[in-house]
Amino acid sequence: MKQILIIDDDSELCELLAEYLISEKFAATSIHNGRLGLDAALTGKFALIILDIMLPEMSGLEVLKQFRATSNIPVIMLTARGDEVDRILGLELGADDYLPKPFSPRELVARIRAVFRRLTTALEGNGDRESVRIEIGDICLESGARSALKSGENLNLTEVEFSILEQLMLAAGSVVERQALAEKVLGRRLAYDDRSLDVHMSNLRRKIGHGNGNECIRTIRGTGYLYVRPEK
Repeated sequence: MKQILIIDDDSELCELLAEYLISEKFAATSIHNGRLGLDAALTGKFALIILDIMLPEMSGLEVLKQFRATSNIPVIMLTARGDEVDRILGLELGADDYLPKPFSPRELVARIRAVFRRLTTALEGNGDRESVRIEIGDICLESGARSALKSGENLNLTEVEFSILEQLMLAAGSVVERQALAEKVLGRRLAYDDRSLDVHMSNLRRKIGHGNGNECIRTIRGTGYLYVRPEK
């Protein structure tokens, strides 16, 4: 049974979520304080963290920033509806996904399962076949180790960023449709106002920079993204 940590100062909401998660065969622990929540998250015994932004003692964004310095355990942020700045900042700091309040417990569980499906697919794929090495220009990706290097230096990608880069490099030279990419790396289709993929893509582009002075990932307006093969 996967252990999930809920860090939210709304005790009633935590109780509701814990009951629903238990009914869905997850184990749930709730903490209502940012600093204590960070300490619990860093123990490493939880498979996923549900993290609210507004917390006493330490904000959810600061919790996420410190947590991401040492851990890649998935994090789903809870944000106020309409507060796009917090959503974007949370994703930039390394959140895997976000969910605006109010939300249904069913939708949260769907997001949780999508995250676990992506991780399970990656692990099973690495166990069932030899590690795939993709090298284009100065970027080298190893699927087995889930590592990506640029000129020999680790890019320190999040799991979502790695998955995006993997899908684009596997299809290098061809356009990857936006919704198809979202389903692969986020486990869901994007709503019209969902910028999750855009922010993850922006983070990835910033980390990989340019190859030989040219952009590696090109946006094809109205369609998707293209990983550019360098000219010989």
